[in-house]
Amino acid sequence: MLSSDLWRCLATALCIFPLAATAQSNSPQTTIPTLADIVVTASRSPEPLADVVGDVTVIGPRQLQAAQGESIAQIISQTPGVQFTTNGGPQTNTGLFIRGTSSTQSLVLIDGMRINGSTFGGALLQAIDPSTIERIEILRGAASSLYGSDAIGGVVNIITKKGDQDRPLSAWANAGYGSYNTAKSSLGLSGASHGWDYSLSTSAARSQGFNATRRLTEDNRPNFLYDPDKDGYRSHSVSGTLGYQWAAGHHIGLTAYNGYTRGDYDAGPSFPDAHALYRQQAYRLTSTDRITDWWQSELSFGFTKDSYDDRAYQSTANSLKRTYSWTHTFTPIKDQQISLLLERQEERIQSSNQYTANTRDDNAAALIYKGRFNRLHTQASVRSDNYTGYGNQTTGSLGLDFDLTDAWQVGVAGNTAFRVPTFNDLYWPFEDFGPFGSFSGNPNLKPERSRNVEAHIRYQTDETRVTLTAYRNKVDDLIVPSVCDAAFNCTAMNVNSATLRGVTLVGSHHFGNTTIGGSIDLLDPRNDDPAVGQDSQLPQRARQVFHLNVEQRIQALKLGAEYQYTGNRIDASTQARLGGYSLVNLTAAYDFTKTLGAQIRWNNVLGKDYVLVDGYSTPGSNVFVNLSWKM
Repeated sequence: MLSSDLWRCLATALCIFPLAATAQSNSPQTTIPTLADIVVTASRSPEPLADVVGDVTVIGPRQLQAAQGESIAQIISQTPGVQFTTNGGPQTNTGLFIRGTSSTQSLVLIDGMRINGSTFGGALLQAIDPSTIERIEILRGAASSLYGSDAIGGVVNIITKKGDQDRPLSAWANAGYGSYNTAKSSLGLSGASHGWDYSLSTSAARSQGFNATRRLTEDNRPNFLYDPDKDGYRSHSVSGTLGYQWAAGHHIGLTAYNGYTRGDYDAGPSFPDAHALYRQQAYRLTSTDRITDWWQSELSFGFTKDSYDDRAYQSTANSLKRTYSWTHTFTPIKDQQISLLLERQEERIQSSNQYTANTRDDNAAALIYKGRFNRLHTQASVRSDNYTGYGNQTTGSLGLDFDLTDAWQVGVAGNTAFRVPTFNDLYWPFEDFGPFGSFSGNPNLKPERSRNVEAHIRYQTDETRVTLTAYRNKVDDLIVPSVCDAAFNCTAMNVNSATLRGVTLVGSHHFGNTTIGGSIDLLDPRNDDPAVGQDSQLPQRARQVFHLNVEQRIQALKLGAEYQYTGNRIDASTQARLGGYSLVNLTAAYDFTKTLGAQIRWNNVLGKDYVLVDGYSTPGSNVFVNLSWKM
């Protein structure tokens, strides 16, 4: 049965679309030209997506607008090679798994600044609102030679709205309502005039939510965290940019992001109002200067701050990162580019735990080369990081793409990466649980290291795009956060290695006004030496993930359907096998005029009951209706 608020959303949708049809029945249809996607993540310098050497996906404004009501982790997980987990809703602990690596082994950026937490290692994705995001760039594969630590599985660069820079002032707004009494709104403006450019975006959301926990675990044991309440959230965010071009080729700019979420969760009947506060901030000041026709300099200072405040357990964890960066990009001749990067990062933490160390620094230098020789595209990079306590960590990469014809391309790449342990892994204070053992950090941990090789073949025309990619990523000195002896005395340890093998097939085709696309991910995420009683399959990763989507345009109306299958997984805590599941989603959008439109998304149409983490709930059938306006 559909819930009452779901019926209200569907009723609203049925009212909107007949009205929309009347509003647009006599409107002429125009073709809007699109510009080539420009990406920065794959080489740390702007380049057209078609020229990228590497496995990159861009989630643009159109896809983000169609995904109204979804969390940023859900949106990212709809791309090939990415899976995600949450502990009972978008306001709870959330993790991304890129090509089978864990959430601590993939680097997350906001506007090019790293936001992975220094204490727990992952990013506070629950504090980031997609409505203030312009696009998301996802680079798959080891990338420490570009970005340093953490980039073993890949890099996610979340780029905030900058707006159109071709008119004095533009503005936009969204307002929506959906299941679980969820309400979201956002608005923004941007423009450029007399050398100045500016943008400002803000959003607010609230939701009554659903019960975050299940009464029983997968093996039918009582869940001691269960509390029969609804776990909702409140959130708000603001982002902005301000820039000035003081001479031709010389620009100074400021970007800022501040996101906050108050999220409920379940901690058992003893904590009836369990909730946590999450805040993610990112600020950056940049000076971009074209010294000559072939030499450009970018000097920047930025800092990010993540804050976690658990009000049930009175636990806090805050980390601050200051980053100083200077990049010189030289283009001595056409299609040949060399970049020299100098970077310093300072990490500082504050926590309710008393760590034996709360600071560390990283000084890095990198050299990045991009070249094109007729049909051969190349990219190579080498980077040296000097981390406090770990000395020099040198990583490198080499990628080659060759255009067999105008439609066919083949490519190979090899790269290395590393990840330094988190402060929790290293310095968690000793806790004595009496007859139940103990736990403490391990200051003798070594960094994780990985070696990744991959190859692809691609076919692309104006109507069709198909890519087959195969990869193998070997991770040595894998850090397991808790390894216990016979007396249950536990600590973090380096445990041999893991091997991540996979094949990804991605394709799309346009039949006039109809577009069909999809992807197949076949993954073997293997612990090379599992402990007794532990499964060889790395936890929370499915071996098979299938996506299929269809979109149909009927003049101003756009209809879409999505199918997703995710195979079974192993739970990280209980080692229970979580069953596979299938989801069906429906979307619709209609433009009343050039400035006013509506979007509807109906997730989990069939009301599938599935589990991402043992003991935690997932949303049932739910609908979100959004009205959008743009100037």
